[in-house]
Amino acid sequence: MNVEDSTTGTITYVPSGEGKSFWMAGGHMATFKATSEDTGGAYTITEETWPPQVGPPPHIHHTQEETFYILQGEMEFVTDGAITTRATTGSLVRIPKGVLRDYKNVGPEPARVLVLFAPGGFEGFFEEVGELVTDSSAPPEGPPDVERLVAAAKKYGCDIPPPPE
Repeated sequence: MNVEDSTTGTITYVPSGEGKSFWMAGGHMATFKATSEDTGGAYTITEETWPPQVGPPPHIHHTQEETFYILQGEMEFVTDGAITTRATTGSLVRIPKGVLRDYKNVGPEPARVLVLFAPGGFEGFFEEVGELVTDSSAPPEGPPDVERLVAAAKKYGCDIPPPPE
C-alpha cells in the first residue's frame, strides 16, 4: 500500500503477511513487498517461500542482479556451474547480472528468503507465469510448462539454458 508523505513523496508500507502473491512451479510462493512501480524502477523486493529440495532451473539474469537474504532455512547457491555457497538464516548472497545461477532449499523445512532484484521489472515474469494466490488456492500440481517459462523469462531479460545432455 502506498501512503503519501508530504515531505518525501510516496512511501510504501506492506504489513507482515501481506502483498500480492503468486504460486510458481514446484510449490514455491513469491510475495511482492516492493515493486518497480513503488520504487521508480530502482528495484523489486519479493519474499519467497521454497519447499524442501525445490529451486528454479539454472538461469542467467542479463538485466538484474539478485540479492538474497535468508530469513529462515538453508539455501544452496551454485554460480557459474562451479562455485557452491550454502547460506543459512541471517546470511546474504548477492549474484551479479550475467552470472549463471542455480539455487534451491537444501534444508528439511520450508525456506523463506527476501529477494532484491535491481533494477526492478522482473515482477512481470512472476505475474505472467505464476498463479495468483487466493485464500483457498494451493500450489499448482504437475510439471511446469517449460516452453512458457523460457519464453516469459526471455521477455524479462533472463535466459534459462537447456539442461546438459
